[in-house]
Amino acid sequence: MIIGDVMGSVWATRKDEKLNGLKLLIVKPIYNDDLASTFVAADLAGAGVGDTVLVTRGSSARSAFGKERLPIDSVIVGVVDSIDMIQNE
Repeated sequence: MIIGDVMGSVWATRKDEKLNGLKLLIVKPIYNDDLASTFVAADLAGAGVGDTVLVTRGSSARSAFGKERLPIDSVIVGVVDSIDMIQNE
């Protein structure tokens, strides 16, 4: 899984009809300062711009929607409340 910040949203009026009704958000991994690492994820957690989120990718992302076959590879599955890390010295 990936922890990232929601940077914006994507609106697409013409798309695969299986994507209708999905909220698409732009996510930037928090441990990577390269803007090229941003990606689009479908939102299942009710996230919004400015939220820190938990994202699953690949076949796990598709399975988050059950048996339906969707053309997605990233899904926001949670909104992060806090992160506790021990830093090595």
